[in-house]
Amino acid sequence: MSGNKRMPRWPLALIGAPAAVAVWGGWVSLGGLCGFGVVHPLPGIVDGFTINSAITLPVGVETYAAFALGAWLRPGTPQRARRFAKWSAIGSLTLGTAGQVAYHLLNAAHATSAPWPVVVLVSSLPVIVLGLASALAHLLRDAGDDVPAQVTIPARDATVEAVSAGVPSAVAVPSVPAYVPVSVPTVDIHTPPAMRAQTVTSGRAPGRASKHAPRTPERVFSAEIAAGQLPSLRAVKTRMHVGTDTARVVRDQLSQALAQPVTEVMADV
Repeated sequence: MSGNKRMPRWPLALIGAPAAVAVWGGWVSLGGLCGFGVVHPLPGIVDGFTINSAITLPVGVETYAAFALGAWLRPGTPQRARRFAKWSAIGSLTLGTAGQVAYHLLNAAHATSAPWPVVVLVSSLPVIVLGLASALAHLLRDAGDDVPAQVTIPARDATVEAVSAGVPSAVAVPSVPAYVPVSVPTVDIHTPPAMRAQTVTSGRAPGRASKHAPRTPERVFSAEIAAGQLPSLRAVKTRMHVGTDTARVVRDQLSQALAQPVTEVMADV
């Protein structure tokens, strides 16, 4: 059998069906003991429309637990979102277990209503789940840090070669994929300061034509690179006109480039 062959997922249906029935019945019954019941959500609009508010418990709590669990275990989830998803998934599953235990204990005792601490907790669950789901959705959407990060460039032999205005004379750039080339314009330390500043800002040598120059990240963010500043994800998306995934790749490569020791000068391409 091939090691890459995926396991079938149909057993999940057999496992999930009876669990769903038990969980649904437990939550709805516990909701009834806590004051949940039939309501008219559209009075004056559709008077005959009714719904049992107890179904908000299994739908909200258990659906969010599955959603957070998937975000936690999915490859590529950002670190902040993964950490939030992990603890909120564990909390949701713990609450779900506690709800089932509470219902069966009350049912075994033939209780007609739940104690007030149980009522308080169960009544708060829809609002708690809504807040957790909204927070996790925002973390998953805004994966990048929109605050520009300051990157310190290590010195060469404890001394940083600098040109005018404290601009580094060279930045070492690691190897990167061919589809997103990253390089840093060459700054000639013998060039007059005015022309040198023009070179760093524009990303090309003075007098060199730029009409057909490729729109590469090092050209677009040459000023930030020269200042040792990492552009935000939003800035990369806006100025490079790319999507979120491509912007993450570009930003990660710029971050790696800025973090390397200053060891060589690469020509502008």
